[in-house]
Amino acid sequence: MTEQYWYTIEDVDQLDTPALVVYPKRVKQNIDMLKYMIDDVFRLRPHIKTYKNKEVALLMMDAGITKFKCATIAEAEMLGMCNAPDVLLAYQPTEPKLLRFIKLIQTYPDTKFSCLIDNEASANTISTIATDENLSVNIYIDLNVGMNRTGISPENEALQLYKACFQLQGINLIGLHAYDGHIHDADIVIRTEKVNAWYGIVIKLQNEILDSGFPKPLIIAGGSPTFPILASKKNLECSPGTFVYWDRGYQLAFEEQHFLIAALLVARIVSLPEENLLCIDCGHKSVAAENVLAKRIYFLNAPDVKIISQSEEHLVVDAGKGHGYKVGDVLYGLPYHICPTVALYESAITIENNNITGQWLNIARDRKITI
Repeated sequence: MTEQYWYTIEDVDQLDTPALVVYPKRVKQNIDMLKYMIDDVFRLRPHIKTYKNKEVALLMMDAGITKFKCATIAEAEMLGMCNAPDVLLAYQPTEPKLLRFIKLIQTYPDTKFSCLIDNEASANTISTIATDENLSVNIYIDLNVGMNRTGISPENEALQLYKACFQLQGINLIGLHAYDGHIHDADIVIRTEKVNAWYGIVIKLQNEILDSGFPKPLIIAGGSPTFPILASKKNLECSPGTFVYWDRGYQLAFEEQHFLIAALLVARIVSLPEENLLCIDCGHKSVAAENVLAKRIYFLNAPDVKIISQSEEHLVVDAGKGHGYKVGDVLYGLPYHICPTVALYESAITIENNNITGQWLNIARDRKITI
């Protein structure tokens, strides 16, 4: 009889593979741990990109979390469907995305939606369209604090943009957004030094805005790698996302964060092409494949296999001669990057007390729900 671990599924014969499975009890424990790591739940604005389903969003709301962050209109709409009180679309919408965003605001009036901008032209466009629709769109200025992906420099140009936006009709300027996704050093001391460097610049900007006679702008900042550092500061909102499921990459990189693995991939051995090789039904279409082969998936009950190759539907690993694995054996895989992995699956199968209990539909993995 196979030894039972926390992840073992007793009725796994009912589950076709590859499959994404989630353990609700562990999800709840991760939410509790997140709350424990910060002084005020009101400072939490978790990103929903990892899970993409209503069920986890509702669990967070049940835990007292009222603010959320997302990256797509579909993710924002899913939160509107959940009656989430406050949702930031962490994206600068351009037409037709802007028109969809306006429609979102009109369709879900009980949710306070906001978005990002990093230039005056985009602000003017939002102002014009919002004014035509008799709306006031909530805006955060997106700051480039080193990732060099989006945003405006917090040192030189941001204050002028803030002043310009404050004068525009159809815009309600709320604050500043700073994402530091480029900071992922394993050493928390180094991470802390890098966070403090950009944080000081953003606080200086905040004070300059205050000195210019404007209301104090709110600050939304960070992701999972820098969450413990930013959580220890005051007067800003934190936006971790991966914590809810966790993954192999963050498990290895950020040892000071003790979130539980709450989602896995279940796969099966489908062939034994050579005496040392196993072929598993876990190809590019089953697990995030942006990393090198060795950093895509780690099998909890086959930790020593070495990945040799991967194609669309197959993963070939070297298990060594005399390995003892058989066709049909079930493997439990931990993705290195869970967020894009979840997007490959229509649903996550729920596992409670080592048995299948249902499914959570990942409706926000699509580009469009209704809007």
